[in-house]
Amino acid sequence: MVEPSVVEERIRQGVTDVQHVEVTDLTGTKDHYEAVIVSPAFEGQSRVARQRMVFAALGELMQGPIHALTFKTYTPADWKDQG
Repeated sequence: MVEPSVVEERIRQGVTDVQHVEVTDLTGTKDHYEAVIVSPAFEGQSRVARQRMVFAALGELMQGPIHALTFKTYTPADWKDQG
């Protein structure tokens, strides 16, 4: 089990210049998460490249403590358009 704050901190440390991150525990079991991440580092990156950046930031947490993670990545401009 991993606290949502740990997931958030790992994303903030591993993805350059994160401007916004929300991590939600979907089941209350601290192993199924949803995240929204906003960073200019995603600019010009493919969806796969963005996924790799997030998975690299979470490292070993994805090998067991986190069972499932869904996430959306946005550039600051894309996030602004979300309203």
